[in-house]
Amino acid sequence: MRRGTALLAAAMLVGCASTPARANPQDAFFEGLAARCGQAYADKLASDQEADAEMRGKAMVMHIRHCTADRIEIPFHIDGMAEDGGWDRSRTWIISRTATGLRLKHDHRHADGTSDDVTLYGGDTADAGSSARQTFPVDAESIAMFERTGRGVSTTNIWSVETTDAGFTYGLDREGRHFRVAFDYAKPVAPPPAPWGW
Repeated sequence: MRRGTALLAAAMLVGCASTPARANPQDAFFEGLAARCGQAYADKLASDQEADAEMRGKAMVMHIRHCTADRIEIPFHIDGMAEDGGWDRSRTWIISRTATGLRLKHDHRHADGTSDDVTLYGGDTADAGSSARQTFPVDAESIAMFERTGRGVSTTNIWSVETTDAGFTYGLDREGRHFRVAFDYAKPVAPPPAPWGW
C-alpha cells in the first residue's frame, strides 16, 4: 500500500508538472504584440468625432518597429498631415514592462527630430487586463505636463491598446472624447521610413 501510494503521488506530481501555469495576461499581451515585430499594417480612423475630422479618410500605417524583452516601439504614420502635405511621422507609441505591469508612453517629435513640448506622456496599467486588451490611465507626470501646457482637458485620459488575431486598435477615452484607429493584420504593408528623429 505504501508503495502504491507513493507511485500515485509521484504520478500526480508529474501531471501537475506537465500542466502549464496560467499565463499572466500582461505577459501574453506583450508577447503577442512582440511576435509581430518588424511588421507594418495599413488601415484608417475607426472613430467618428468632429475633433478628428482632419484625419478622416487619411491613409495610416502602424509599424511594430523595434522590440526587446521589455520594450516595444510602434511608430504611427498618417499621410497628408505633415506641414508639407506629406506623411506625418511624429508619433511613436512605446509599450514597456514595469515592476508592476505595463506602461504606455507617446513619443512626439518634429520633422527635424526635436522633441515636441508635449511628449512622453501616458500611464501605467491599473489592473491585469487581458491577453487581448490593456488600458493605461493617465499618470501624475502626464497630468502635470498637460496642466503646464494648457491641456487640462487631457488630465482624465485613459488609453487602450488591443491586439487580437484580427488586428490592432489604439484608443483614447475621456468624458466626451472617444478616439480609435484600427489596423487589420490581414493588410500587411512594406515597413515605412523611420519616424522623425529615430
